[in-house]
Amino acid sequence: MRATLLYGAGDVRVEEVPDPVLREPTDAVVRVVYACVCGSDLWPYGSLAASEHGFRIGHEFLGVVEEVGSEVPGLASGDLVVAPFMWADNACGYCAEGLHPSCRNGGFWGAPGVDGGQGEAVRVPQARGTLVKLPVGEDSALLPSLLTLSDVFPTGHHCATTAGVGPRTSVTVIGDGAVGLSAVLAAARLGAERIILMGRHEDRTDLGRDFGATEVVAERGAEGVARVRSLTGGHGTHAVLECVGTEQALETAFGVARPGGTVSRVGMPQYARLPLDAGAFRHNIRLVGGLAPARAYIEELLPDVLDGVVEPGRIFDRTLGLDEAPDAYRAMADREALKILLRP
Repeated sequence: MRATLLYGAGDVRVEEVPDPVLREPTDAVVRVVYACVCGSDLWPYGSLAASEHGFRIGHEFLGVVEEVGSEVPGLASGDLVVAPFMWADNACGYCAEGLHPSCRNGGFWGAPGVDGGQGEAVRVPQARGTLVKLPVGEDSALLPSLLTLSDVFPTGHHCATTAGVGPRTSVTVIGDGAVGLSAVLAAARLGAERIILMGRHEDRTDLGRDFGATEVVAERGAEGVARVRSLTGGHGTHAVLECVGTEQALETAFGVARPGGTVSRVGMPQYARLPLDAGAFRHNIRLVGGLAPARAYIEELLPDVLDGVVEPGRIFDRTLGLDEAPDAYRAMADREALKILLRP
């Protein structure tokens, strides 16, 4: 079968790889209907050292079950399923606490011996706990929105919920990428009273307004902090959702948080230190967030997607074939596209 491999910075290839087969009775094999490129994929795409042997990449996919192991009840050939961006047994103590990224029996797609999500098919370990059955057909117009349940929408939701977003909450979202826009949508879904989106790309911030942003701040750094402070009477907002992952973004987050506020970070950290100072300490500003337990949120978010209450799939602005994956990475890295669907 065909699958995407990353050989180094800027070097994505689509090559023949072995077809997936059941290795354990807890496995399933899923034929991929849709995958996509994640913003976090762009970090290694921009910096990975060159290698003779590429590694499988991609962690967001939905598809049709082709085969299940003997210890995978509740799933059968022909079922349409979505997979969260990490596989997990959904049964260990950590999973019971909603900490699926820490699952004792889980792991990452594309790890040694594990398929990546950007391919024609995937062997799914711990399939019973990982896969969520979807009550639609593979020709449903809802598939792009359902695919967001794999990662980006639960990540935005995690950012908002850990920051305590709810009715009467004021929120600043830092970043107008797919995660930032998903965080806007999540905050609006949770009833936030005011949502300030910090972003510079008009086509993206326009979508952010559609998702629920009440104001947009294009300035960055100290100017951005000053602008948010001005909009909020000098106070800042109750919750700040940091969806970029850079040190500057986190510094901005602390700069726009009001006293007693909460900064939640879900951007993949690209920094070695936390910019915490006496000001954050004095004003009791909390830092929360982390890698989202997407599997813990899928059942909660699924009904609103099925009913059309939210349309997170609007973040996809381009669809390409799997063999065009190198073009997809380039387009997203060059900010020519927000988020790209891949269809094998």
